[in-house]
Amino acid sequence: MIDSVKNREIAGILYQMAELLELHAENRFKIIAYSRAARAIESLTEDIEQVCRDGRLEGIPGVGKAIAEKIKEYLRTGRIQSHQDLLADTPQGLAELLQISGLGPKTVFMLHEKLDITNLDELEKAAREHRIRRLPRMGVVREKNILKSIERYRKRSNRILYSTAESIVDEILTYLGGIEGLEHATAAGSYRRRKETVGDIDILATAARPEEIVAAFVKMPLVEEVLAKGPTKASVIMNDTIQVDLRIVEHRSYGTVLQYFTGSKEHNVSMRQLALDRGYSLSEYSLTRLANGQDLFFDQEEEVYQALGLQYIPPELREDRGEIEAALGGRLPRLVEAKDIRGDLHVHSIWSDGRASIIELAQAARSLGYEYIALSDHSPSVGIAGGIGREKMEEKIEAVAEANDSLEGITVLMGAEVDIKADGSLDYPDDLLERMDVVVASVHMAQQQKERTITGRLISAIENQNVDIIGHPTGRIINQREPSDMDFHAVLEAAAKTGTALEINAHPSRLDLNDVNARAAKEMGVQMSINSDAHDAGQLLNMKYGINVARRAWLEKKDLINAMDLKDLIQFLKKKH
Repeated sequence: MIDSVKNREIAGILYQMAELLELHAENRFKIIAYSRAARAIESLTEDIEQVCRDGRLEGIPGVGKAIAEKIKEYLRTGRIQSHQDLLADTPQGLAELLQISGLGPKTVFMLHEKLDITNLDELEKAAREHRIRRLPRMGVVREKNILKSIERYRKRSNRILYSTAESIVDEILTYLGGIEGLEHATAAGSYRRRKETVGDIDILATAARPEEIVAAFVKMPLVEEVLAKGPTKASVIMNDTIQVDLRIVEHRSYGTVLQYFTGSKEHNVSMRQLALDRGYSLSEYSLTRLANGQDLFFDQEEEVYQALGLQYIPPELREDRGEIEAALGGRLPRLVEAKDIRGDLHVHSIWSDGRASIIELAQAARSLGYEYIALSDHSPSVGIAGGIGREKMEEKIEAVAEANDSLEGITVLMGAEVDIKADGSLDYPDDLLERMDVVVASVHMAQQQKERTITGRLISAIENQNVDIIGHPTGRIINQREPSDMDFHAVLEAAAKTGTALEINAHPSRLDLNDVNARAAKEMGVQMSINSDAHDAGQLLNMKYGINVARRAWLEKKDLINAMDLKDLIQFLKKKH
């Protein structure tokens, strides 16, 4: 069965037109006609673009001349004007109410007519004031369900951290992997591109008996609500707010389907244009030779790129930021991998706010194949994080030396995460910093200062000969705190001039630098270090999230100081000092 994106897009628009027409109390037969056409197109076993090219649109059940013209309009322009007119004539809030689970057009129309409800806030207020339960066919239970659906809808509008999505994807793939007949299963979309946040999760699969996989999927323990279910696909809500879509496709088209659903949209647009330039039409299920209409099918994604004369483009690069041009010229970078990382230069121990000893952290780092680890505990200004003063730092220096005497196969570097204070000075004096192997300087307080002040603080730290790395440079926390205002280009210039590295903080809620800033740093010749900012041994594994950022930023092993062996790293650090 063909599962075409265009088929689904057109069916979705026709379904919505039927709903909007019902809201406007239009002719019942007209509403039924749109719904019938939508169902027929949704279950069509051919690509609607091909049906249109063959002049067979009116042969689809429910598709008459008027709807056929609308389909042609969409395939030609990407929109249907009468659909846009309907949206414009409908109060925006009413259209949004149709997205609330359990509310159909008739119910929304009644709520609007009886209670003058025009948006989500008014719906919630009416439910909390118990006005909805008094309406015909509503009642207490349905009113409570409406409130629950509103809460879910609002939470679902927020993208979740990649790390949150990762645990869900892992559980899904493990569960499905235990079902006989499953051949392939991969998470696509922004998750596969390793973006820092993820919207809906798309799972693509091939299977000998799709119905059995779908049936098992909707019964997973994580599933809280089944939104839709068919013979080859299903949509569910997991963990209360996260929509997960499973789509089972033909094995022969798995490569093109995976390429398409991995995206991004912009990358796919450029890929399709490249295909046209080379005499092909690229869809999500085949590459069609325009000269003779021959369909080429690929069960492996790499073959899609090869057929168009491209190097294989890793998913992380597919954002239409020059990757296609680079692939055409054979100039794609060899992206950094986990095996390239030789150590972690920003880790907290029990000497400040960490929860593991020096030995525990060192042994955990050694088990990851690291050659070194730097204990960069907080300086005293960060009192809430157990920052340590000079006297305790002297004790720590001795403790690190003792640990190195007893450890084999791993070197513990004496480090500090020194605060860059509001006036631009550092929280430790230079004579103490000179004794550190690694100094990470970070802004933790007064992060809302004006651009000029923040920029000056960072450049002042960068120009200090004892500072090796600027920690989490922009200070952002994803979905919680915006980056500090700064002249980032000026910061990059200073870092490039002094040989100071910038950190990619791998904590999943930081990921700072982000991919755009890290690529800008690379282009300016600035070295970087991916650090976990771990506060216990388990958090050393956060390194993988920083690697995701580095790969999206086109970084290679040569761009990272913690991909150096210990000897080269020490030489790099001494050069700055």
